[in-house]
Amino acid sequence: MPETLEYTPPPVWTWNKEAGHRFASINRPIAGPTHEQELPVGRHPFQLYSLATPNGVKVSVMFEELLAKGHVGAEYDAWPVMILAGEQFGSGFVAVNPNSKIPALLDRSNPEKPIRVFESGAILVYLAERFGEFLPTERAQRAECLSWLFWQMGAAPFLGGGFGHFYAYAPIKLEYPIDRYAMEVKRQLDVLDRRLAVSEYVAGSDYTIADMAIWPWYGALVDGELYGAAEFLSVREYAHVRRWTDTVGARPAVRRGCMVNRTWGDPSSQLPERHDASDFPALAEPPA
Repeated sequence: MPETLEYTPPPVWTWNKEAGHRFASINRPIAGPTHEQELPVGRHPFQLYSLATPNGVKVSVMFEELLAKGHVGAEYDAWPVMILAGEQFGSGFVAVNPNSKIPALLDRSNPEKPIRVFESGAILVYLAERFGEFLPTERAQRAECLSWLFWQMGAAPFLGGGFGHFYAYAPIKLEYPIDRYAMEVKRQLDVLDRRLAVSEYVAGSDYTIADMAIWPWYGALVDGELYGAAEFLSVREYAHVRRWTDTVGARPAVRRGCMVNRTWGDPSSQLPERHDASDFPALAEPPA
């Protein structure tokens, strides 16, 4: 298939700081902090540093689900990290997550020995084990749940960094990468659809951290909220994914979790500032 532009890689790659795409100002080939910036700390046991992206929503949903079950020990302070402004490269954030990605969590239940947890999947497992919720203890069921959790961790980069980047964010549209990643995303949707044809939730009959991890990515895609690609990917054909998307999305804790650290859209759909989780009003209806 002919390309729009032909590129011959040089013998040694060099960083072009003026790449021109949406994330050029924050993407770089080195790790570590770019500036000194301490993280705020609130009064609750858990400090969540995040943003309401699909990866960030996973953890705020988990906290809200724990609170809905009455775990007052799961109260948390949520602090938005403005990733387009490069706040994830501040020294305080890097100390919690050396990979400079949201979400990052600091468990200060013992203030003298705080525990850092980074990578969304690791945070979900940590909280599930900490409170004994949303992760089965029976061996086969636990294996199924963790298998789907890690499926999401491995699959979503093809959806986001692959398809999403080339379809929505790249400065030029190239047929080959868009076609390549669209094919892979549709394959993933088919994997999920086949599973949900025989299972109420992803890991079985119970709602688990696997659903919390997968829903913010693939539910948003099926709902037309991700990359404006619903029609392009014919997402309506995945009936079982749509059924599951609606079921998970109707949960009050999920609706509330999607509002945490949200800094865009209608103000009624946002909880962008520091807040006390125990003070949240219950949501009788989905946010506008």
